[in-house]
Amino acid sequence: MDKTYILPFVGLKEGKHQFDYVIDNKFFETYEYDEILGATINVHLDFVKKSTLLELNFSATGEINVVCDVTSEHYLESIDTTLSLVVKFGNEFNNDNEEILIIPHSEFQLDVAQFIYEMIVLAVPVKKVHPGIEDGTLQSDILDKLEELKPKETTNNKDTDPRWSKLKDLLTDKKE
Repeated sequence: MDKTYILPFVGLKEGKHQFDYVIDNKFFETYEYDEILGATINVHLDFVKKSTLLELNFSATGEINVVCDVTSEHYLESIDTTLSLVVKFGNEFNNDNEEILIIPHSEFQLDVAQFIYEMIVLAVPVKKVHPGIEDGTLQSDILDKLEELKPKETTNNKDTDPRWSKLKDLLTDKKE
């Protein structure tokens, strides 16, 4: 357990406190998450201690090194995300609600590493596409092969199955 991400909130005065973290490759190795190959992310935490609860507002900006889902090329994906969390005190630990965490009254510190990890992982796009594909600047053997295998559009209506043409007529024969 890395003590860098442990916040001993018992010793803090009520009010706003700020913490900054630099997330790199080593952080993701701890979680054995292999979707992110490298990272340079700055995480800022606004930590507000109140008499009955704690408010945590995380923000993260930076870049991660990921693999394109189309070409398998590595590229840098920008990350800009936030996470808000309220920590309340109760009889037992409960994290069923994603916005409210309940920890036992006996706790005196909070490990924020898991929250940082989840915030960053959820910011990674579901489909990772190299920016060079969208703007046409990426030269890749895979892209050339995909273009070669792309189905050709037919401009000749003779190739169309006549049954489909009859179905299209049904749409235009509707009476208003």
